[in-house]
Amino acid sequence: MNKIILIIMIFFIGFAETQAADKYFTRNGHIYFLSKTDIIDIDAHNRQTASFLNTKNGDMVFAVIMKLFKFDLALAEEHFNENYVESEKYPKAKFKGRIDNFDKIDVGKNAVHHVTVRGKLSLHGKTKPLKVKGTIEIKNGMIIAKSKFTIMLKDYGIGIPNLVKDKVSKEIIIEIDMLYKPFIK
Repeated sequence: MNKIILIIMIFFIGFAETQAADKYFTRNGHIYFLSKTDIIDIDAHNRQTASFLNTKNGDMVFAVIMKLFKFDLALAEEHFNENYVESEKYPKAKFKGRIDNFDKIDVGKNAVHHVTVRGKLSLHGKTKPLKVKGTIEIKNGMIIAKSKFTIMLKDYGIGIPNLVKDKVSKEIIIEIDMLYKPFIK
């Protein structure tokens, strides 16, 4: 586990150049995904997502260790890691982006803000632009970021074998729920 945290921290070194007071961090962010078909729903949770949010300019970065997704179906977890995302070859997904008009958000005032986030998602060796809607809630000195969006597996070079094409959706629903706290060096 310490190796994972070290890898994540190395990933964020370039982000860490701003003042500590402008940075919020989580290493327990939650990402949920769902493959929904008429035959079966396959879903998984990752509750160890690391992310930084820079409140000076709205920059966001995420690092997701793929093997940390947990499934109810053990066989689905095995196929996910070995056949789909190939987590030995592509151990993490990354997102780097910015919240539009973040300068209009007062992080000192409790409120909920509807936002658009633009950036690039890297998954399975492919990087694609991503634009999603979400909310930023400022609550008692913490920041809660939530979003729900979809991605297409083909956009990231993830194929679905013919044998299971009716059991795995081509479109994956992703939900993000982050609780950021001030980053202290």
